[in-house]
Amino acid sequence: MTVTDAHHHVWDLSVRDQDWITGPRLTPLRRDFTMEDLEPGARAAGVGRTVLVQTVTVPEETPEFLALAEEHDLVAGVVGWTDLTRPDVAAELARLRELPGGRYLKGIRHQVQGEPDPEWLLRPDVLRGLAAVAAAGLVYDLVVLPHQLPACVRAAAALPGLTFVLDHLGKPPVATGALEPWASGLRALAALPNTVAKLSGLATEADPASWTVRDLRPYADVALEAFGPGRLMYGSDWPVCTLAGTYGGMLDAARRLTGPRDHARILDTTAARVYGL
Repeated sequence: MTVTDAHHHVWDLSVRDQDWITGPRLTPLRRDFTMEDLEPGARAAGVGRTVLVQTVTVPEETPEFLALAEEHDLVAGVVGWTDLTRPDVAAELARLRELPGGRYLKGIRHQVQGEPDPEWLLRPDVLRGLAAVAAAGLVYDLVVLPHQLPACVRAAAALPGLTFVLDHLGKPPVATGALEPWASGLRALAALPNTVAKLSGLATEADPASWTVRDLRPYADVALEAFGPGRLMYGSDWPVCTLAGTYGGMLDAARRLTGPRDHARILDTTAARVYGL
Protein backbone atom coordinates (compact mmCIF):
# COMPACT_ATOMS: atom_id res chain seq x y z
CA MET A 1 0.00 0.00 0.00
CA THR A 2 1.28 3.45 -0.90
CA VAL A 3 1.63 5.72 2.12
CA THR A 4 1.06 9.47 2.11
CA ASP A 5 3.09 11.41 4.66
CA ALA A 6 0.80 14.39 5.20
CA HIS A 7 3.18 16.45 7.32
CA HIS A 8 6.89 17.11 7.03
CA HIS A 9 9.28 20.04 6.79
CA VAL A 10 12.60 21.01 5.24
CA TRP A 11 14.93 23.92 5.94
CA ASP A 12 18.29 25.33 4.93
CA LEU A 13 19.91 27.45 7.63
CA SER A 14 22.10 29.18 5.06
CA VAL A 15 18.92 30.59 3.49
CA ARG A 16 17.27 31.68 6.77
CA ASP A 17 17.30 30.92 10.45
CA GLN A 18 14.66 28.79 12.08
CA ASP A 19 14.22 31.00 15.11
CA TRP A 20 12.02 28.49 16.91
CA ILE A 21 14.96 26.07 17.28
CA THR A 22 16.10 27.15 20.71
CA GLY A 23 17.37 25.42 23.84
CA PRO A 24 19.34 22.21 24.33
CA ARG A 25 16.41 19.88 23.61
CA LEU A 26 16.15 21.14 20.03
CA THR A 27 19.88 21.40 19.36
CA PRO A 28 19.90 18.29 17.11
CA LEU A 29 17.57 20.16 14.74
CA ARG A 30 20.00 23.05 14.24
CA ARG A 31 21.29 21.86 10.89
CA ASP A 32 19.99 21.62 7.35
CA PHE A 33 17.27 19.09 6.50
CA THR A 34 16.62 18.74 2.77
CA MET A 35 14.48 16.70 0.42
CA GLU A 36 17.62 14.76 -0.46
CA ASP A 37 17.89 13.80 3.21
CA LEU A 38 14.24 12.76 3.41
CA GLU A 39 13.72 10.84 0.20
CA PRO A 40 15.74 7.65 0.84
CA GLY A 41 14.07 6.98 4.19
CA ALA A 42 10.63 7.87 2.88
CA ARG A 43 10.95 5.61 -0.15
CA ALA A 44 12.28 2.76 2.01
CA ALA A 45 9.24 3.13 4.27
CA GLY A 46 6.84 2.84 1.33
CA VAL A 47 5.92 6.53 1.24
CA GLY A 48 4.84 7.52 -2.26
CA ARG A 49 3.92 11.15 -1.70
CA THR A 50 4.19 13.84 0.93
CA VAL A 51 2.79 17.19 2.01
CA LEU A 52 5.48 19.80 2.71
CA VAL A 53 4.42 22.16 5.51
CA GLN A 54 5.64 25.67 6.32
CA THR A 55 8.03 26.30 9.19
CA VAL A 56 8.40 30.08 9.55
CA THR A 57 6.16 33.09 9.00
CA VAL A 58 8.02 34.77 6.16
CA PRO A 59 6.54 35.27 2.68
CA GLU A 60 9.63 33.97 0.86
CA GLU A 61 9.34 30.39 2.14
CA THR A 62 6.14 29.41 0.33
CA PRO A 63 7.41 30.16 -3.20
CA GLU A 64 10.55 28.18 -2.35
CA PHE A 65 8.47 25.21 -1.26
CA LEU A 66 6.34 25.38 -4.40
CA ALA A 67 9.51 25.30 -6.49
CA LEU A 68 10.72 22.29 -4.49
CA ALA A 69 7.48 20.49 -5.31
CA GLU A 70 8.19 21.09 -8.99
CA GLU A 71 11.62 19.51 -8.60
CA HIS A 72 10.77 16.52 -6.38
CA ASP A 73 8.03 14.15 -7.43
CA LEU A 74 7.69 12.91 -3.85
CA VAL A 75 6.07 16.21 -2.84
CA ALA A 76 2.42 16.17 -3.88
CA GLY A 77 1.25 19.21 -1.94
CA VAL A 78 2.42 22.27 -0.03
CA VAL A 79 0.88 23.95 3.00
CA GLY A 80 2.33 27.44 2.89
CA TRP A 81 2.05 30.71 4.76
CA THR A 82 0.69 34.13 4.02
CA ASP A 83 -0.38 36.95 6.29
CA LEU A 84 -4.08 36.32 6.81
CA THR A 85 -4.58 39.84 8.11
CA ARG A 86 -3.43 41.62 4.94
CA PRO A 87 -6.36 43.27 3.13
CA ASP A 88 -5.34 41.76 -0.22
CA VAL A 89 -4.95 38.17 0.98
CA ALA A 90 -7.17 36.84 -1.83
CA ALA A 91 -4.94 38.46 -4.44
CA GLU A 92 -1.84 37.11 -2.70
CA LEU A 93 -3.21 33.55 -2.75
CA ALA A 94 -3.93 33.94 -6.45
CA ARG A 95 -0.39 35.22 -7.03
CA LEU A 96 1.11 32.22 -5.25
CA ARG A 97 -0.85 29.89 -7.50
CA GLU A 98 0.61 31.56 -10.56
CA LEU A 99 4.18 30.92 -9.44
CA PRO A 100 6.25 27.93 -10.59
CA GLY A 101 4.77 24.97 -8.73
CA GLY A 102 1.70 27.00 -7.75
CA ARG A 103 -0.58 24.08 -8.52
CA TYR A 104 0.91 22.29 -5.50
CA LEU A 105 -0.43 24.88 -3.05
CA LYS A 106 -3.06 22.99 -1.06
CA GLY A 107 -3.34 24.88 2.22
CA ILE A 108 -2.21 27.70 4.49
CA ARG A 109 -0.87 27.59 8.03
CA HIS A 110 0.16 30.09 10.71
CA GLN A 111 1.93 29.39 13.99
CA VAL A 112 -1.15 30.08 16.07
CA GLN A 113 0.53 28.21 18.95
CA GLY A 114 2.88 31.18 19.32
CA GLU A 115 0.17 33.84 19.45
CA PRO A 116 -0.35 35.21 22.99
CA ASP A 117 -4.05 35.83 22.33
CA PRO A 118 -5.85 32.48 22.78
CA GLU A 119 -8.63 33.79 20.53
CA TRP A 120 -6.36 35.02 17.72
CA LEU A 121 -8.29 32.91 15.21
CA LEU A 122 -11.46 34.82 16.04
CA ARG A 123 -10.12 38.29 15.25
CA PRO A 124 -12.21 39.88 12.46
CA ASP A 125 -9.19 40.38 10.22
CA VAL A 126 -8.11 36.75 10.69
CA LEU A 127 -11.61 35.44 9.99
CA ARG A 128 -11.68 37.54 6.83
CA GLY A 129 -8.38 35.97 5.77
CA LEU A 130 -9.64 32.48 6.54
CA ALA A 131 -12.71 33.16 4.39
CA ALA A 132 -10.34 34.04 1.53
CA VAL A 133 -8.53 30.73 2.04
CA ALA A 134 -11.86 28.93 1.72
CA ALA A 135 -12.83 30.93 -1.37
CA ALA A 136 -9.52 29.92 -2.97
CA GLY A 137 -10.38 26.24 -2.48
CA LEU A 138 -7.56 25.71 0.00
CA VAL A 139 -7.59 24.14 3.47
CA TYR A 140 -6.28 25.63 6.69
CA ASP A 141 -3.85 23.77 8.95
CA LEU A 142 -4.16 24.47 12.67
CA VAL A 143 -0.99 24.28 14.74
CA VAL A 144 -2.29 25.05 18.21
CA LEU A 145 -1.95 24.12 21.85
CA PRO A 146 -4.76 22.51 23.86
CA HIS A 147 -5.91 25.77 25.46
CA GLN A 148 -6.50 27.19 21.98
CA LEU A 149 -8.86 24.42 20.87
CA PRO A 150 -12.04 26.29 21.95
CA ALA A 151 -11.16 29.13 19.56
CA CYS A 152 -10.56 26.56 16.82
CA VAL A 153 -14.07 25.20 17.41
CA ARG A 154 -15.62 28.65 17.12
CA ALA A 155 -13.63 29.52 13.99
CA ALA A 156 -14.57 26.24 12.28
CA ALA A 157 -18.23 26.78 13.19
CA ALA A 158 -18.09 30.31 11.77
CA LEU A 159 -16.60 29.11 8.47
CA PRO A 160 -18.35 25.86 7.50
CA GLY A 161 -17.03 26.14 3.94
CA LEU A 162 -13.40 25.88 5.07
CA THR A 163 -11.77 22.58 5.97
CA PHE A 164 -9.63 22.87 9.11
CA VAL A 165 -6.82 20.34 9.54
CA LEU A 166 -5.63 19.94 13.14
CA ASP A 167 -1.89 19.28 13.19
CA HIS A 168 -0.42 16.89 15.77
CA LEU A 169 -3.86 16.29 17.35
CA GLY A 170 -3.56 19.70 19.00
CA LYS A 171 -0.38 18.74 20.88
CA PRO A 172 -1.84 16.78 23.81
CA PRO A 173 0.19 16.56 27.04
CA VAL A 174 1.45 13.04 26.41
CA ALA A 175 4.42 13.44 28.77
CA THR A 176 2.10 13.98 31.75
CA GLY A 177 -0.48 11.35 30.81
CA ALA A 178 -3.32 13.85 31.28
CA LEU A 179 -6.26 13.69 28.89
CA GLU A 180 -8.36 16.64 29.99
CA PRO A 181 -9.11 19.32 29.02
CA TRP A 182 -7.43 18.36 25.72
CA ALA A 183 -9.81 15.46 24.99
CA SER A 184 -12.93 17.57 25.46
CA GLY A 185 -11.54 20.24 23.17
CA LEU A 186 -10.65 17.67 20.53
CA ARG A 187 -14.09 16.08 20.65
CA ALA A 188 -15.76 19.48 20.30
CA LEU A 189 -13.70 20.21 17.20
CA ALA A 190 -14.36 16.77 15.73
CA ALA A 191 -18.10 17.30 16.15
CA LEU A 192 -17.91 19.80 13.29
CA PRO A 193 -17.99 18.14 9.85
CA ASN A 194 -15.45 20.52 8.29
CA THR A 195 -12.59 19.33 10.51
CA VAL A 196 -9.96 16.62 10.17
CA ALA A 197 -6.82 15.83 12.16
CA LYS A 198 -3.30 14.55 11.74
CA LEU A 199 -1.99 11.58 13.66
CA SER A 200 1.42 13.18 13.96
CA GLY A 201 3.83 14.68 16.45
CA LEU A 202 2.76 12.56 19.42
CA ALA A 203 6.16 11.02 20.16
CA THR A 204 7.78 14.41 20.62
CA GLU A 205 5.01 15.42 23.02
CA ALA A 206 5.93 12.35 25.10
CA ASP A 207 9.35 11.75 26.62
CA PRO A 208 11.40 11.65 23.39
CA ALA A 209 14.00 9.34 24.93
CA SER A 210 11.72 6.71 26.48
CA TRP A 211 8.27 6.85 24.89
CA THR A 212 6.41 3.72 23.90
CA VAL A 213 3.37 3.11 21.73
CA ARG A 214 1.49 2.42 24.95
CA ASP A 215 2.13 6.05 26.03
CA LEU A 216 0.60 7.37 22.81
CA ARG A 217 -2.36 5.01 22.62
CA PRO A 218 -4.83 6.89 24.89
CA TYR A 219 -4.48 9.99 22.72
CA ALA A 220 -4.73 8.12 19.44
CA ASP A 221 -7.80 6.28 20.75
CA VAL A 222 -9.56 9.54 21.63
CA ALA A 223 -8.82 10.87 18.15
CA LEU A 224 -10.00 7.69 16.44
CA GLU A 225 -13.24 7.75 18.40
CA ALA A 226 -13.81 11.45 17.75
CA PHE A 227 -12.82 11.79 14.08
CA GLY A 228 -12.95 8.22 12.79
CA PRO A 229 -10.43 6.91 10.26
CA GLY A 230 -12.05 8.83 7.42
CA ARG A 231 -11.03 12.12 9.02
CA LEU A 232 -7.60 11.16 10.31
CA MET A 233 -4.36 11.25 8.32
CA TYR A 234 -0.80 10.22 9.11
CA GLY A 235 2.09 12.67 9.23
CA SER A 236 5.69 11.97 10.19
CA ASP A 237 6.51 15.52 11.36
CA TRP A 238 10.01 14.92 9.98
CA PRO A 239 12.59 16.14 10.88
CA VAL A 240 11.17 17.16 14.28
CA CYS A 241 10.32 13.50 14.82
CA THR A 242 14.04 12.64 14.74
CA LEU A 243 14.19 13.94 18.30
CA ALA A 244 12.18 10.88 19.30
CA GLY A 245 13.09 8.21 16.75
CA THR A 246 13.49 7.31 13.12
CA TYR A 247 11.30 8.13 10.16
CA GLY A 248 10.34 4.48 9.80
CA GLY A 249 9.73 4.20 13.52
CA MET A 250 7.08 6.94 13.39
CA LEU A 251 5.23 5.14 10.62
CA ASP A 252 5.44 1.83 12.48
CA ALA A 253 3.97 3.48 15.58
CA ALA A 254 1.07 4.86 13.53
CA ARG A 255 0.34 1.41 12.15
CA ARG A 256 0.37 -0.08 15.65
CA LEU A 257 -1.92 2.64 16.99
CA THR A 258 -4.55 1.98 14.34
CA GLY A 259 -6.34 -1.11 13.10
CA PRO A 260 -5.37 -2.77 9.82
CA ARG A 261 -8.83 -2.05 8.39
CA ASP A 262 -8.19 1.66 8.91
CA HIS A 263 -4.69 1.83 7.46
CA ALA A 264 -5.71 2.64 3.88
CA ARG A 265 -7.66 5.70 5.00
CA ILE A 266 -5.34 6.99 7.72
CA LEU A 267 -2.12 6.29 5.85
CA ASP A 268 -3.24 7.45 2.41
CA THR A 269 -6.74 8.24 1.23
CA THR A 270 -7.81 10.80 3.85
CA ALA A 271 -4.85 13.03 3.00
CA ALA A 272 -5.40 12.55 -0.72
CA ARG A 273 -9.03 13.59 -0.42
CA VAL A 274 -8.57 16.51 1.97
CA TYR A 275 -5.59 18.06 0.17
CA GLY A 276 -6.68 17.11 -3.33
CA LEU A 277 -3.46 15.28 -4.06
